[in-house]
Amino acid sequence: MSGLLSMFSYHFMQRALIVGVLVSLCAALLGVSLVLKRYSMIGDGLSHVGFGALAVASAFHLAPLGVAVPVVVLAAILLLRLRGNAKVKGDAAIALISSSALAIGVIVVSVTSGMNTEVTSYLFGSILSLSRGDAVLSAILSLAVLLLFILFYPRLFAVTFDETFARATGTRAEFYNTLLAVLTAVTVVLGMRMMGALLISSLIIFPALSAMRLCRSFRAVVLCAAAISVVCFVFGMAASYVFETPSGASVVAADLIVFAFCSLLGRKG
Repeated sequence: MSGLLSMFSYHFMQRALIVGVLVSLCAALLGVSLVLKRYSMIGDGLSHVGFGALAVASAFHLAPLGVAVPVVVLAAILLLRLRGNAKVKGDAAIALISSSALAIGVIVVSVTSGMNTEVTSYLFGSILSLSRGDAVLSAILSLAVLLLFILFYPRLFAVTFDETFARATGTRAEFYNTLLAVLTAVTVVLGMRMMGALLISSLIIFPALSAMRLCRSFRAVVLCAAAISVVCFVFGMAASYVFETPSGASVVAADLIVFAFCSLLGRKG
Protein backbone atom coordinates (compact mmCIF):
# COMPACT_ATOMS: atom_id res chain seq x y z
CA MET A 1 0.00 0.00 0.00
CA SER A 2 2.82 2.40 0.85
CA GLY A 3 4.34 1.64 -2.54
CA LEU A 4 1.09 2.55 -4.28
CA LEU A 5 0.75 5.77 -2.32
CA SER A 6 4.32 6.74 -3.15
CA MET A 7 3.47 6.99 -6.84
CA PHE A 8 1.43 10.12 -6.09
CA SER A 9 4.62 11.87 -4.94
CA TYR A 10 5.90 12.00 -8.52
CA HIS A 11 4.76 14.99 -10.54
CA PHE A 12 4.61 13.03 -13.81
CA MET A 13 2.29 10.48 -12.18
CA GLN A 14 0.06 13.23 -10.82
CA ARG A 15 -0.19 14.78 -14.27
CA ALA A 16 -0.83 11.39 -15.88
CA LEU A 17 -3.59 10.48 -13.44
CA ILE A 18 -5.39 13.83 -13.71
CA VAL A 19 -5.29 13.96 -17.49
CA GLY A 20 -5.88 10.21 -17.82
CA VAL A 21 -9.05 10.31 -15.71
CA LEU A 22 -10.42 13.22 -17.74
CA VAL A 23 -9.57 11.60 -21.08
CA SER A 24 -11.02 8.27 -19.89
CA LEU A 25 -14.28 10.02 -19.05
CA CYS A 26 -14.42 11.67 -22.47
CA ALA A 27 -13.61 8.43 -24.29
CA ALA A 28 -16.22 6.41 -22.39
CA LEU A 29 -19.01 8.92 -22.89
CA LEU A 30 -18.34 9.29 -26.60
CA GLY A 31 -17.70 5.57 -26.99
CA VAL A 32 -21.27 4.64 -26.12
CA SER A 33 -22.63 6.67 -29.03
CA LEU A 34 -19.92 5.46 -31.40
CA VAL A 35 -20.50 1.79 -30.56
CA LEU A 36 -24.28 2.12 -30.89
CA LYS A 37 -23.86 3.86 -34.26
CA ARG A 38 -21.57 1.00 -35.37
CA TYR A 39 -18.76 3.46 -35.94
CA SER A 40 -16.51 2.48 -33.04
CA MET A 41 -13.42 1.92 -35.21
CA ILE A 42 -13.27 5.63 -35.96
CA GLY A 43 -11.10 5.93 -32.85
CA ASP A 44 -8.57 3.49 -34.28
CA GLY A 45 -8.54 5.28 -37.61
CA LEU A 46 -8.12 8.71 -36.07
CA SER A 47 -5.31 7.45 -33.84
CA HIS A 48 -3.31 6.54 -36.95
CA VAL A 49 -3.94 10.01 -38.32
CA GLY A 50 -2.85 11.40 -34.96
CA PHE A 51 0.38 9.41 -35.10
CA GLY A 52 1.13 10.79 -38.55
CA ALA A 53 0.50 14.35 -37.34
CA LEU A 54 2.55 13.90 -34.16
CA ALA A 55 5.40 12.32 -36.10
CA VAL A 56 5.50 15.25 -38.52
CA ALA A 57 5.36 17.73 -35.62
CA SER A 58 8.24 15.92 -33.92
CA ALA A 59 10.32 15.87 -37.10
CA PHE A 60 9.95 19.63 -37.60
CA HIS A 61 10.12 20.49 -33.87
CA LEU A 62 6.59 21.86 -33.73
CA ALA A 63 4.09 21.80 -30.83
CA PRO A 64 2.68 18.23 -30.90
CA LEU A 65 -0.86 19.01 -29.74
CA GLY A 66 -0.97 22.23 -31.75
CA VAL A 67 -0.42 20.23 -34.93
CA ALA A 68 -2.24 16.99 -34.12
CA VAL A 69 -5.55 18.37 -32.81
CA PRO A 70 -6.55 20.39 -35.93
CA VAL A 71 -5.26 17.70 -38.32
CA VAL A 72 -7.22 14.90 -36.61
CA VAL A 73 -10.33 17.09 -36.36
CA LEU A 74 -10.17 17.71 -40.12
CA ALA A 75 -9.69 13.98 -40.69
CA ALA A 76 -12.78 13.24 -38.56
CA ILE A 77 -14.88 15.67 -40.61
CA LEU A 78 -13.52 14.17 -43.84
CA LEU A 79 -14.47 10.70 -42.61
CA LEU A 80 -18.05 11.84 -42.15
CA ARG A 81 -18.10 13.24 -45.67
CA LEU A 82 -16.70 10.01 -47.11
CA ARG A 83 -19.20 8.02 -45.05
CA GLY A 84 -22.01 9.46 -47.13
CA ASN A 85 -20.19 8.76 -50.39
CA ALA A 86 -21.74 5.92 -52.36
CA LYS A 87 -18.32 4.70 -53.53
CA VAL A 88 -16.34 4.90 -50.27
CA LYS A 89 -18.17 3.99 -47.07
CA GLY A 90 -17.64 3.10 -43.42
CA ASP A 91 -14.62 0.94 -42.71
CA ALA A 92 -13.17 1.55 -46.19
CA ALA A 93 -13.11 5.30 -45.54
CA ILE A 94 -11.39 4.75 -42.19
CA ALA A 95 -8.77 2.46 -43.76
CA LEU A 96 -8.18 4.91 -46.61
CA ILE A 97 -7.46 7.90 -44.38
CA SER A 98 -5.71 6.13 -41.50
CA SER A 99 -3.27 4.13 -43.63
CA SER A 100 -2.42 7.19 -45.73
CA ALA A 101 -1.70 9.34 -42.67
CA LEU A 102 0.34 6.58 -41.03
CA ALA A 103 2.44 6.13 -44.17
CA ILE A 104 3.09 9.87 -44.45
CA GLY A 105 4.17 10.02 -40.80
CA VAL A 106 6.56 7.07 -41.16
CA ILE A 107 8.11 8.51 -44.34
CA VAL A 108 8.63 11.96 -42.80
CA VAL A 109 10.22 10.47 -39.68
CA SER A 110 12.47 8.13 -41.66
CA VAL A 111 13.95 10.96 -43.77
CA THR A 112 14.34 13.44 -40.90
CA SER A 113 14.91 12.51 -37.26
CA GLY A 114 14.48 8.74 -37.51
CA MET A 115 12.45 6.53 -35.16
CA ASN A 116 13.48 8.13 -31.86
CA THR A 117 12.09 7.68 -28.35
CA GLU A 118 9.55 10.49 -28.72
CA VAL A 119 8.05 9.00 -31.89
CA THR A 120 7.97 5.53 -30.34
CA SER A 121 6.05 6.92 -27.36
CA TYR A 122 3.34 8.08 -29.76
CA LEU A 123 2.90 4.48 -30.93
CA PHE A 124 2.90 2.71 -27.57
CA GLY A 125 2.27 5.53 -25.11
CA SER A 126 4.43 6.95 -22.33
CA ILE A 127 3.39 8.80 -19.19
CA LEU A 128 6.82 10.45 -19.18
CA SER A 129 6.01 12.20 -22.46
CA LEU A 130 3.35 14.39 -20.82
CA SER A 131 4.93 17.74 -19.95
CA ARG A 132 3.35 20.26 -17.60
CA GLY A 133 2.25 22.45 -20.50
CA ASP A 134 0.73 19.50 -22.35
CA ALA A 135 -1.04 18.41 -19.16
CA VAL A 136 -2.65 21.83 -18.67
CA LEU A 137 -3.77 22.02 -22.31
CA SER A 138 -5.03 18.43 -22.21
CA ALA A 139 -7.04 19.10 -19.05
CA ILE A 140 -8.61 22.22 -20.57
CA LEU A 141 -9.55 20.44 -23.80
CA SER A 142 -10.89 17.41 -21.90
CA LEU A 143 -13.10 19.64 -19.74
CA ALA A 144 -14.34 21.37 -22.91
CA VAL A 145 -15.25 17.98 -24.44
CA LEU A 146 -17.11 16.95 -21.28
CA LEU A 147 -18.97 20.26 -21.15
CA LEU A 148 -20.06 20.04 -24.79
CA PHE A 149 -21.18 16.43 -24.35
CA ILE A 150 -23.31 17.32 -21.33
CA LEU A 151 -24.67 20.44 -23.02
CA PHE A 152 -25.74 18.60 -26.20
CA TYR A 153 -26.54 15.27 -24.54
CA PRO A 154 -30.25 15.18 -25.61
CA ARG A 155 -29.37 15.84 -29.27
CA LEU A 156 -26.52 13.34 -29.31
CA PHE A 157 -28.88 10.79 -27.77
CA ALA A 158 -31.42 11.47 -30.53
CA VAL A 159 -28.99 11.05 -33.45
CA THR A 160 -27.49 7.96 -31.83
CA PHE A 161 -30.71 5.96 -31.57
CA ASP A 162 -32.78 7.11 -34.53
CA GLU A 163 -31.14 9.60 -36.86
CA THR A 164 -34.03 9.52 -39.34
CA PHE A 165 -36.56 10.41 -36.64
CA ALA A 166 -34.23 13.08 -35.28
CA ARG A 167 -34.08 14.71 -38.70
CA ALA A 168 -37.88 14.55 -39.01
CA THR A 169 -38.26 16.41 -35.69
CA GLY A 170 -35.98 19.23 -36.85
CA THR A 171 -32.73 18.12 -35.26
CA ARG A 172 -29.67 19.06 -37.31
CA ALA A 173 -28.34 15.52 -37.43
CA GLU A 174 -25.40 16.40 -39.67
CA PHE A 175 -24.19 19.04 -37.20
CA TYR A 176 -24.38 16.70 -34.21
CA ASN A 177 -22.70 13.87 -36.10
CA THR A 178 -19.90 16.30 -36.91
CA LEU A 179 -19.75 17.42 -33.28
CA LEU A 180 -19.47 13.79 -32.16
CA ALA A 181 -16.63 13.19 -34.63
CA VAL A 182 -14.79 16.35 -33.59
CA LEU A 183 -15.05 15.55 -29.88
CA THR A 184 -13.81 12.03 -30.60
CA ALA A 185 -10.86 13.42 -32.57
CA VAL A 186 -9.81 15.70 -29.71
CA THR A 187 -10.14 12.86 -27.19
CA VAL A 188 -8.07 10.49 -29.33
CA VAL A 189 -5.20 12.98 -29.65
CA LEU A 190 -5.19 13.71 -25.92
CA GLY A 191 -5.21 10.03 -25.01
CA MET A 192 -2.45 9.06 -27.44
CA ARG A 193 0.27 10.61 -25.27
CA MET A 194 -0.30 7.97 -22.57
CA MET A 195 -2.04 5.10 -24.38
CA GLY A 196 -0.33 5.26 -27.75
CA ALA A 197 -1.82 5.16 -31.23
CA LEU A 198 -2.12 1.37 -31.16
CA LEU A 199 -4.14 1.21 -27.94
CA ILE A 200 -6.15 4.43 -27.62
CA SER A 201 -9.26 2.97 -29.30
CA SER A 202 -9.60 0.57 -26.35
CA LEU A 203 -10.56 3.52 -24.13
CA ILE A 204 -13.48 4.16 -26.46
CA ILE A 205 -14.67 0.60 -27.07
CA PHE A 206 -14.11 -1.48 -23.91
CA PRO A 207 -15.99 0.61 -21.27
CA ALA A 208 -19.01 1.00 -23.56
CA LEU A 209 -19.18 -2.73 -24.30
CA SER A 210 -18.74 -3.61 -20.62
CA ALA A 211 -21.50 -1.21 -19.55
CA MET A 212 -23.87 -2.60 -22.19
CA ARG A 213 -23.54 -6.03 -20.59
CA LEU A 214 -24.92 -4.67 -17.30
CA CYS A 215 -27.31 -1.82 -18.15
CA ARG A 216 -30.22 -1.30 -20.52
CA SER A 217 -31.04 2.42 -20.69
CA PHE A 218 -28.79 4.85 -22.55
CA ARG A 219 -28.19 7.05 -19.51
CA ALA A 220 -27.33 4.06 -17.31
CA VAL A 221 -24.90 2.74 -19.93
CA VAL A 222 -23.22 6.15 -20.22
CA LEU A 223 -22.79 6.53 -16.45
CA CYS A 224 -21.64 2.94 -16.02
CA ALA A 225 -19.15 3.24 -18.89
CA ALA A 226 -17.72 6.42 -17.36
CA ALA A 227 -17.25 4.72 -13.98
CA ILE A 228 -15.68 1.61 -15.53
CA SER A 229 -13.32 3.68 -17.67
CA VAL A 230 -12.02 5.74 -14.73
CA VAL A 231 -11.62 2.72 -12.43
CA CYS A 232 -9.80 0.71 -15.10
CA PHE A 233 -7.48 3.60 -15.87
CA VAL A 234 -6.53 4.12 -12.22
CA PHE A 235 -6.01 0.39 -11.61
CA GLY A 236 -4.07 0.08 -14.86
CA MET A 237 -1.76 2.94 -13.91
CA ALA A 238 -1.26 1.48 -10.44
CA ALA A 239 -0.39 -1.91 -11.93
CA SER A 240 1.97 -0.22 -14.37
CA TYR A 241 3.76 1.51 -11.50
CA VAL A 242 4.00 -1.58 -9.27
CA PHE A 243 4.94 -4.17 -11.91
CA GLU A 244 6.84 -1.74 -14.19
CA THR A 245 4.75 -2.60 -17.22
CA PRO A 246 3.79 -0.22 -20.07
CA SER A 247 1.02 2.12 -18.93
CA GLY A 248 -1.17 1.80 -22.03
CA ALA A 249 -1.04 -1.99 -22.10
CA SER A 250 -1.77 -2.15 -18.35
CA VAL A 251 -4.91 -0.04 -18.76
CA VAL A 252 -6.10 -2.21 -21.65
CA ALA A 253 -5.50 -5.35 -19.57
CA ALA A 254 -7.64 -3.88 -16.77
CA ASP A 255 -10.39 -3.05 -19.31
CA LEU A 256 -10.23 -6.59 -20.68
CA ILE A 257 -10.59 -8.16 -17.23
CA VAL A 258 -13.59 -5.96 -16.40
CA PHE A 259 -15.19 -6.72 -19.78
CA ALA A 260 -14.86 -10.47 -19.15
CA PHE A 261 -16.34 -10.04 -15.66
CA CYS A 262 -19.25 -7.93 -16.96
CA SER A 263 -19.92 -10.48 -19.69
CA LEU A 264 -20.23 -13.23 -17.08
CA LEU A 265 -22.56 -11.11 -14.95
CA GLY A 266 -24.64 -10.23 -18.01
CA ARG A 267 -25.14 -13.89 -18.88
CA LYS A 268 -26.19 -14.77 -15.34
CA GLY A 269 -28.59 -11.81 -15.28
